[in-house]
Amino acid sequence: MPVIVQDLNRNWFIAFLLLCHFSSPLCAQSDAIKTDLLIVGGTESGWAAAIQAARMGVKSITIVHDGEWLGGQYTEQALACVDENKGVGKVGWGVDWHPMKRSFHRSGLFKELMDRIEAFNTKKYGSPMPGRPHHGPSTFRPVEAEAIFREMLQPYIDSGQVRFLKHYYPVDTTVKANRLEGVRFRSLKQGRADIVVNARLTVDASDWGEVIQVSGAAYECGPDPRSHYNEPGAPAPGSEFSQHPPNEMNPITWAMIVEETDQSKPIPKPNRYDHRNYARTSRLSLEEMKDLKWDRPVRLGSIQHWPDKGKASPRQLSVFTVRRIVDGYTSHEGKTLILLNYMLGQDYPLERLPEYVANALEATEKGASTKNIVQMTREQRDIVFADAKRHALGVLYHLQTFVHDRAPDKTHSFRRFKLSDEFGTPDNLPFKPYIRESLRLKAMYMMREQDGRNTDGKDKRAAREAFAKVMYHDGVMAWQFHYDFHRTGRAYLKDEGTSGPWIDAKKGERHTKTVSDRSVFPLRSLIPIKMDGLIGAQKNVGYSSIVSAAIRLHDQCVHIGQVAGATAAICLDKNIQPREIPFNFTRVERVRDALCGGTPGSKPMLLWPFRDLPADHPSFVAINRLAMRFALPHDRRAVDFRPESQAETPWCEQVVKRSLAGKLYRKTPSWQNTKGMTRGEFARLWWDKIKHLPDVKWQRKNDTDADGDGVLDVDDALPLDPNNSSLPEPKPKPFTFDLDGDGKADTFATAGGRAINFTGKGSAAVTNFDNDNGIVFNDNCGFGWSRDISVSNRRRNKHRHAAFDTFIFTRKTDRWECAVSNGRYRVVVCVGDSGHDQPVQNVAVEGEFIIRNITTHINEFHVKNATVDVSDGRLTIDIGIAEGGTNTCVNWVWYKRRK
Repeated sequence: MPVIVQDLNRNWFIAFLLLCHFSSPLCAQSDAIKTDLLIVGGTESGWAAAIQAARMGVKSITIVHDGEWLGGQYTEQALACVDENKGVGKVGWGVDWHPMKRSFHRSGLFKELMDRIEAFNTKKYGSPMPGRPHHGPSTFRPVEAEAIFREMLQPYIDSGQVRFLKHYYPVDTTVKANRLEGVRFRSLKQGRADIVVNARLTVDASDWGEVIQVSGAAYECGPDPRSHYNEPGAPAPGSEFSQHPPNEMNPITWAMIVEETDQSKPIPKPNRYDHRNYARTSRLSLEEMKDLKWDRPVRLGSIQHWPDKGKASPRQLSVFTVRRIVDGYTSHEGKTLILLNYMLGQDYPLERLPEYVANALEATEKGASTKNIVQMTREQRDIVFADAKRHALGVLYHLQTFVHDRAPDKTHSFRRFKLSDEFGTPDNLPFKPYIRESLRLKAMYMMREQDGRNTDGKDKRAAREAFAKVMYHDGVMAWQFHYDFHRTGRAYLKDEGTSGPWIDAKKGERHTKTVSDRSVFPLRSLIPIKMDGLIGAQKNVGYSSIVSAAIRLHDQCVHIGQVAGATAAICLDKNIQPREIPFNFTRVERVRDALCGGTPGSKPMLLWPFRDLPADHPSFVAINRLAMRFALPHDRRAVDFRPESQAETPWCEQVVKRSLAGKLYRKTPSWQNTKGMTRGEFARLWWDKIKHLPDVKWQRKNDTDADGDGVLDVDDALPLDPNNSSLPEPKPKPFTFDLDGDGKADTFATAGGRAINFTGKGSAAVTNFDNDNGIVFNDNCGFGWSRDISVSNRRRNKHRHAAFDTFIFTRKTDRWECAVSNGRYRVVVCVGDSGHDQPVQNVAVEGEFIIRNITTHINEFHVKNATVDVSDGRLTIDIGIAEGGTNTCVNWVWYKRRK
């Protein structure tokens, strides 16, 4: 017995020593690196966080990265065709050929980065956007972009502010009193010891949220059921797709960069290659394989393989041109470079894995084949990655062989393209796959689909431009996109099962049909619900799985990193935790100031999602800062600020009144006469007067429900507003007109006179209106045009009243006349378009312009009164101007003889 006790004591002592070694606080180790700010991940978000924090004076920043290159999806993942915020309609900046248009002007670090990339492109290739791709305007070579990322960070490395450590990943943390204090990293290079970094604050900008995982901070991954957040796009209980497997996510894609050569030689045939895996890769592929029988419903469709001889240079939808990086026909170098990141064959879904992949995973751990990729070990992810690479290479081989053999014109065949060697990898593939979805930090607030989703119709085809109904009180950046799910499922051939060929398959509500309104991102969604000392970034932030599909773009990830860096810098300066910011007005404003106008050497960042504000506009900062304080009168549909328009006194009074509401300021500054001043100039003037005034604190009703509305803050999109709607839809008003200009609203029925509605042939009559279809004047109806312009009628189906929804237009000038007795007449003319902006419209009545160079925005109308004398028996109205160039859209006209 004593021997046993002695042995037990000895074993216990050894165990105690081991326990002390492995579980002692990392901060107690004398060889630990000490830093103010630790950033895990050299992604675009981690890079942006480091630059923002360094510019704000953080003295010690350490970036620890598991790879070689800075830049994340731009570089290591080879997403060399920029995807950025987009929305519906024709917008102030961007490409007209894309079904979703650029929503905002570029701003912040994203603009700084893209300006440098495009300047480099201009020097080397002869154009800032040398690819002329169908998908979007801006492209770059990953290796060249990485050099620019490094160049922009290098001054802070040289100054000693930033340290950059490569090829390490997190394996352990020290957490004290629910606060992250240190992280242990393991080297990916053999023979190197672990390192420990102790930091006052940590930003997790890694690909898979690895610090969040090892720290024990709460997170989510995989699909959200309807019960999580009550989202309209989540599967309803009992529906066909209500039971999503835990490993279903937006698919990964192993992108490839291929460059033109003078040789015609396919790559080696990949292992397990089967051309039936690529039934949708081209129209030629689909033609031969459209009758294959799959075990799940699949949507078959494809695009052209490559253009014929002499037709390759223009933007067009083909595998060759959809994401072309450099157009060899127009660039200085004369060689075409293409990004293959192609959803019709290259995407790799993460559920229902092929049998051999599942078996390899199960050999590492029972149940590994159904684990979410976020939670897999690195060894397990490598098994998935190897098959994703193999599958991607099969796309290129299929184009070079199967498609090449069947293409009638082989001028631009992919057989003359090779994989770029710019990555320096043995297989010439990028270091990492394109990662669309990571874990989701369980944050102070989880963004829901219903917060920002457009509700104008069933899908984005019916969407009209608008700000989101929910504009968070702690908004710190603008965003907009569609809820973009690539096909998340797999279908296998019926007769071969999971051991045979497969193609990706759409699952129920996972699609690209719905779009967000113009939205803002809440600071709360970067901050863990419980863990201190930690901030989320990259794609490891607080939103649902549906919202994650809309916030993952190049510019969005950079801006999220900027916000994380600014938040960290303020916390370090004030020695506070991130959770102490979102409900403190002064601190939220300090974050906004750092992002928009308050950081020397930085381009200001767009905070409020106005369409028409470039970052170099002199009033950009003032307008954004006033908007984020809800100091500007907001119409959800008025997505342009119009800084050059006249600052009308009633509008200025509204700005002053909203600014000085008791919730913000204690004293009232004076303001001068605004005659002749533009809206932008007034915003600048007023912002200068109020920006330094003392703030009034936001008042909390209690610690968990700030506005006392019975909805806990963690579930309350607007926790300071019990009405839960920051920008409610205006209530419909009765259809009335101020016909006589005296402020009295009369209906046509009681006003007398005559009203003419300009509409298409066959349109139903509108009460109290006569229809004009654009035909030549004739005596039977007594009105008409000097020429037939009936082809220029339009109906938008966007406005509740047909008289506003229809119009006739001209791009030059046309004359309408109506037979009347001579005398004095009151005339009212309405111009506008319920579906589009219409700039520079002009209308003259009896030779005098009553509407001169007027711009109306989407669903906005300009109604003008005039009194004129008629002496020739015809009331004459001219629309447009001789020099043309823009549309003048006339909806209706009303006239009445004056006594």
